[in-house]
Amino acid sequence: MTKPMNITEKILADHAGLNEVTAGQLITAKVDITLANDITGPVAVNEFNKIGAEKVFDKDRVVFVPDHFVPNRDIKSAQMVKQIREFAHAQNLTHFFEVGRMGIEHALLPDNGIVTAGDLVIGADSHTCTYGALGAFSTGMGSTDIACAMASGETWLKVPSAIKVEFNGKLNKYVTAKDLILFLIGDIGVDGALYKTLEIGGSAIRELPMDGRFTICNMAIEAGAKNGIIEPDEITKQYLENRSIRPPKFYTSDKDALYEKILTYNVEDIEPVVAFPHLPGNTKPISQAGNVKIDQAVIGSCTNGRLSDIKAAAEILKGRKVHKDVRLIVFPATQQIYLEALRAGYIETIIEAGGAVSTPTCGPCLGGHAGILAAGERAISTTNRNFVGRMGHTESEVYLASPYVAAASAVAGRIVSPSEL
Repeated sequence: MTKPMNITEKILADHAGLNEVTAGQLITAKVDITLANDITGPVAVNEFNKIGAEKVFDKDRVVFVPDHFVPNRDIKSAQMVKQIREFAHAQNLTHFFEVGRMGIEHALLPDNGIVTAGDLVIGADSHTCTYGALGAFSTGMGSTDIACAMASGETWLKVPSAIKVEFNGKLNKYVTAKDLILFLIGDIGVDGALYKTLEIGGSAIRELPMDGRFTICNMAIEAGAKNGIIEPDEITKQYLENRSIRPPKFYTSDKDALYEKILTYNVEDIEPVVAFPHLPGNTKPISQAGNVKIDQAVIGSCTNGRLSDIKAAAEILKGRKVHKDVRLIVFPATQQIYLEALRAGYIETIIEAGGAVSTPTCGPCLGGHAGILAAGERAISTTNRNFVGRMGHTESEVYLASPYVAAASAVAGRIVSPSEL
């Protein structure tokens, strides 16, 4: 009889061909999907060639998404994309996403059914942990690890110990999944879950749509976690129905599974949250934000670029104007989301308010292009990181918040709660 296991341990055990695994154990496991982008992909391709590999282990399971510097920012970025494009063509990869059909990788893969429940996914991007929202084990790794997995279909890792987090109660008005994860990171710190599983649950999570669940798991890495994961339920199953390319496998934690600790929060005590520079854990409730003037507001990214996020922004901007001293940039996470937002009238609302709408790209989030900050400028952003120089000059500042707060702040010219408008 196997020992009680949590959902992460069960997924890892199955992929390692073992009856059970224990925290701290080193395992070799089969991967379902490997992922790289236009920054990390060229490095992975170089390493793939260095080890003498000729063919990827499975052309359907090696995915390249150029999304960081696309549409190409400059000659160097064009060369990087060209390298992975040529590799994808040479290997006859099923999933290479060109400009016009691409999107931000961590929204594109689940929406296209490429990742699914029960998967083991590794990506050369730290926010690969997003797919835990489906009940998958997904984590970021270095490009060399990805190269080896591209060739072998396997990877090695240490089984993480787990922290269980329960969010219970009913969300207050304008409080979103982004506020919950910022609140958690603020409470435990940016190293509070270092190389651990953050297993997120509770009554408030069970009522969250998939968009919000993706946001929470996306930012698990900002607490240092190896992976974030949410047990699949009917909402998960409805999202995956007629979407998953491969049959999903639904795992749940045993009732007597062991956790390093269990954290419980009442969401009715949580108001909109803002992370101040220069850490996602440097959080304050919106009521304590003070008078912080902003120069730019960014709504989008793999964290908050989904349809519900664009809708939230449009809801606040409807009938209002962006402050004359603020640049508002909105970038839907995929072409499909862009199209749906267009059809719903959200894009028109944003443009009429004075916002700029971009094709899907990671550009502003990492200070790559399409919204770089100058010295002394401040931005409020729905992205996931606000490190020194993250979105531009090292003397700029980034404040993290939800789409509601970002849109309201764009109108006010300073960080405010939507309820203040």
